Amino acid sequence: MAAEFKDYYAVLGVSRDASAEDIKKAFRKLARQYHPDTAKDKKTAEAKFKEINEANEVLSDPEKRRKYDTLGARWQDEGNFQPPPPGAGGHEQEFHFGGTGFSDFFEQYFSGGSRYGFPQGFEEEMPAGAAKKGRPRRGHDIEGDILVTLEEAMHGTQRPISLQTMNRQTGEVETHQFEVRIPPGATDGRRIRVPGQGETGRNGGEAGDLYLRVRHAAHPEFTTEEADLHHDLDLAPWEAVLGAEVIVPTLDGSIKLRIPAGSENGQSLRVRGRGLPKGKSGERGDFFVKLNVVLPDKTSDAERKLWEQLRSTSTFNPRA
Repeated sequence: MAAEFKDYYAVLGVSRDASAEDIKKAFRKLARQYHPDTAKDKKTAEAKFKEINEANEVLSDPEKRRKYDTLGARWQDEGNFQPPPPGAGGHEQEFHFGGTGFSDFFEQYFSGGSRYGFPQGFEEEMPAGAAKKGRPRRGHDIEGDILVTLEEAMHGTQRPISLQTMNRQTGEVETHQFEVRIPPGATDGRRIRVPGQGETGRNGGEAGDLYLRVRHAAHPEFTTEEADLHHDLDLAPWEAVLGAEVIVPTLDGSIKLRIPAGSENGQSLRVRGRGLPKGKSGERGDFFVKLNVVLPDKTSDAERKLWEQLRSTSTFNPRA
């Protein structure tokens, strides 16, 4: 059964021909508005935050966006959404997640969730013959994505998960409900193994395992690279030239950052030990702040006179 189509362009409030920069700006604006840590209605905000993250996950990735636009064209032309025919990029899933932070539509077409093979010693297709008929067979392992906010990755969390699978022996849908522990410092792409929560075995065989791949929820202020945290900081030209002290956010509180005089556009400053945790050692990654020197959009008459005075008195030549 096809999942309900999601209009990701409508979620972000952008047109279908929006540029990558338009999508980035729309996401950051909405993410700041609905971030669970700052919104007043946290329950509603959490659901909306996940929705805009999912839309951004697809539309900010050129390959995923191309695939999505193909699905969208089919939905618009036919008036309702139909899945791609076999061999055109679609697939029927025999499992369904709940609690991962992603919709059914995303899981079916963009998650990369999969069922995969039996371990060595078990055949996928059993040969004919009575001697082989009742041999125990281990269930498939299952892999999917789980959306984790950077705050959860910082401090760790418990997540209730449900998984529906089809018992291929009885034809019945089986529902598994369990808690998954997201450890502090869970990096993007890390796989978390949940033993015995995959597909049910046959003929007395053991169940497969579930592997959940951590996907960091996009944050309006930070990105991650392994355990390191990155933040873009806008500066006025005089702050870069003269130096300044600026309050910047981190995942565990704001800090005062000293901007050295003569800082350059694109330069990165490192604050040691303010990134994500690294395992159980207590060590943490670093916090990198990229400096972006921003020019004013408009200048008053008085400001323009000061810029002109600087031009006439400065000996600086950027092309020398």
